Amino acid sequence: MKRLGAYGLLLAVGSLAWAQPQVRVVGLFNGAAVVNVNGQRKLLKVGQRLDDVELVSADAQQALLRIDGRTQAFALDREYSDGYSAPQRREFSVPRSNNGHYQVTANVNGRPVSLMVDTGATSVALSGAQADQLGISYRDGTPGWVETASGHARAWRTTLKQVRLGDVEVVGVEAMVLEGNYPSQGLLGMSFLNRVGWREAQGIFYVQAR
Repeated sequence: MKRLGAYGLLLAVGSLAWAQPQVRVVGLFNGAAVVNVNGQRKLLKVGQRLDDVELVSADAQQALLRIDGRTQAFALDREYSDGYSAPQRREFSVPRSNNGHYQVTANVNGRPVSLMVDTGATSVALSGAQADQLGISYRDGTPGWVETASGHARAWRTTLKQVRLGDVEVVGVEAMVLEGNYPSQGLLGMSFLNRVGWREAQGIFYVQAR
């Protein structure tokens, strides 16, 4: 009976070990992380769960996950064997924001500016107010008129010295600068995106240098 009891104990321990989820963090962002639990990968924002794994917090260095009531810190797993490896090319990625858009902080002519990714915009678009803050001499560009939601607006076609997202940089990017404060949110359009590799997958927008 004692021997059978020992086997029963070993079986119980083995079942408990089998039940522990296999967890890897394969993407890190401020306030979000791409988590793989038992082979299922998902972008989690703080407070969201995948099976019994909850994202407590995340930044570019680590993610805090609550698993079975215990909080554990996970660094980015660069040894992930299920098709993931550290990118060979320079790559930038951003999770979709709560408003359904991809918001990025780009570096334009050496200065930071908030832009919204817009694959329907033919070029980078900035308001005159934004361009002034960035020190862009857009009035030296080609003048014209564009159609907006509020009607016709005076605009200038100009060339930005450089646009950078993380380590991905493109020089000589065409932009349209509209007079006044429209658009209230600058747009990262196809004059930049056509010169990089980009894709959207599982709520993440990726940009890769060519």
